[in-house]
Amino acid sequence: MTMQRIGGVAALACAATYLFGFALLVTVMAEMGFGTNEIDATAVVSATVENPALMITWNTVIYIVNALALTLLVVALAGRLKRISPEWGTTSMAFGLIWTTLVLGAGMIANVATERVMALAPTDFDAAVRIWEALHAVELGLGGGNEIAGGVWIFCVSLAGVVYSAFGKIVTGLGLLTGLGGLLTILPPLGEVAGAVFGLGAIAWFIAVGLALLFKSEAAVDPLRA
Repeated sequence: MTMQRIGGVAALACAATYLFGFALLVTVMAEMGFGTNEIDATAVVSATVENPALMITWNTVIYIVNALALTLLVVALAGRLKRISPEWGTTSMAFGLIWTTLVLGAGMIANVATERVMALAPTDFDAAVRIWEALHAVELGLGGGNEIAGGVWIFCVSLAGVVYSAFGKIVTGLGLLTGLGGLLTILPPLGEVAGAVFGLGAIAWFIAVGLALLFKSEAAVDPLRA
């Protein structure tokens, strides 16, 4: 299997992790305020004590599995862009690997928070809440609370697509919209809306890129333009 096809599978895996995350976010996690500025730390700690497997699974899928798949996609797209422009290919890889590192770090911090809550809650529930709040703030700072790094990478890849006609209109259009949404999460008043645009747009973009990498022949002059 070529790296391009591996990248296609990885892109679809990224989309799957986002879909899994949204499914839990609007059901189980919504009750605790996840995805908003009104998250209830006490409820999170209680839920963690009752069902630690759910929290570990949530963190592992949306962060760790996503980061590992994302790394393969970053390498695959950088390799494709390098054939058109070595500078754009290298730049996209740099931004992409920064994002994957932040996502992986956020997942590791989130799982450590779960472990600390499990250790502290039976004897000092209030301390467990404080520890979770502190580690959750670090998690959000790394990437769970903003999408700037991801927005920069997707926008960079899509901009290269515009400049060099490297991608089809659907892939490029979705990428520019998604990247812009990620960049706008830096503005607090737009944070939640921009984050939703980024998340939903990323699902569509990952699927579009994945299908293109998997089913467009590499023998074509430009496999992603059709």
